Amino acid sequence: MTFDLIAQDPNSKARAGVVHTAHGAIQTPIFMPVGTAGTVKAVQQRDLKDDVQAQIILGNTYHLYLRPGLDVLRAAGGLHKFNGWDRPILTDSGGYQVYSLSNTRKIKEDGVKFRSHIDGSTHLFSPEGVMDIQRTIGADIMMAFDECTPWPCDYDYAKRSMQMTHRWLTRCINRFDSTEGHYGYEQTLFPIVQGSTYKDLRVESAEFIANQQRPGNAIGGLSVGEPAEQMYEMTELVCDILPQDKPRYLMGVGTPANILESIALGVDMLDCVMPTRNARNGMLFTTQGVLNVTNKKFELDFEPIDAELGGYVSTFYSRAYVRHLFQSKEMLGPQIASIHNLTFYLWLVKQAREQILAGTFREWKDKMVKQVSTRL
Repeated sequence: MTFDLIAQDPNSKARAGVVHTAHGAIQTPIFMPVGTAGTVKAVQQRDLKDDVQAQIILGNTYHLYLRPGLDVLRAAGGLHKFNGWDRPILTDSGGYQVYSLSNTRKIKEDGVKFRSHIDGSTHLFSPEGVMDIQRTIGADIMMAFDECTPWPCDYDYAKRSMQMTHRWLTRCINRFDSTEGHYGYEQTLFPIVQGSTYKDLRVESAEFIANQQRPGNAIGGLSVGEPAEQMYEMTELVCDILPQDKPRYLMGVGTPANILESIALGVDMLDCVMPTRNARNGMLFTTQGVLNVTNKKFELDFEPIDAELGGYVSTFYSRAYVRHLFQSKEMLGPQIASIHNLTFYLWLVKQAREQILAGTFREWKDKMVKQVSTRL
C-alpha cells in the first residue's frame, strides 16, 4: 500500500490524497461504509458501486470470525470472493467489540477471552491470533489488536490500557511481518493510537505509533461518548504528530459535521455505522439538513428525498412514499434510506476533496457544517 499526498488546504489542515491498494485506489478524504458481517446492511454491492460510489468498505473481524467462520472464508478465497466486492476492504481488529462486550469478556496480557453473542461459546483473541484471522479474511488493510477504553475513564486505567495496546502492537507487527497473505496480494497493517482524552497519553501513544513506521495509522478510542470538543482536540493533537506522508484513519466518526471538522484537522479516512443505523429508524441526511421521514409533516411531501444529491434512490423516490414504507414496516423503506444516506456521506467527502484541491475548503466547510446540521 502506498499513499500520495496531492494537496493541502491553505487555511486548514485538510488534505487530499490517494491510497493505492491491491484492489484499487482510494481518493481521500474518504468515508468507508461499515459492512459488519460481510455486508453493508440492506445494501447490494451493485448499489454500493453505482449509487453510493463507495471506494472501500469495512468488515468486522469479531463477527466474521464467529459467522460464517474462517473455514468458509478460506474456502471461498477470502472475503472479496465471498461477498463479491472487488474494491478495497478494511477489517477492524475486534478491539471495539472487546470494549462493547464488557459483560462477557476478560482482558489479560495474553489477549481477551470472550463469550460469543451467538451461542455463548468461549474464545480467545490474542494479537497473533487476530493477525492470522485478518490474513484469512483477506482485508487489504488490517488493524492492530487494541483495547478501546470507555469514556469517562480514569487516568491510571487509560495509561495501563494504552501501554498494553502498545505491547500488543509489537506482537501484532512481529506476527504480521513473519506471515504472508493467503490469496496472492499484499495486505497492510495499521497501528492504532489510544490514550483516552488525556493529552500526555495521546502524545505518548501517537509518538510510539509513528515510530513503528507502518504505511498508515489509525486513531481509536474516540467518539465513545466524550464531548465533540474533546474529540476534536485529541484528533488535532494526534494528527500533528502522525507522519504527514501516511494516511490517518479516525475510527468510528461520525455525524456529517464531525466528518467535516475531522477532515479539517488532517484526517484522511473515516467510518461510522450512523448513516445506515439511523437510516433504519427513518433519519435521512440531505444536502439541506437532517429530516426524520417518519414524521407526519412528510405525509404529503411528494418531492424527491434529495433532488440536489443525485443518485437513483435519492431522486426517484418521494419523501411521502418512503414515509409510507416505514409506516407499513416494508423492508424497502430502510433499504432506500440506507442507500440514500451512504450516497450523501460519499458525496460529502467528495465535495470536501474538491474544495481542498481548489484551496477553498475552510470557507466551504464552515458553511456546510451549519447546513448539514439543520433540522428540516
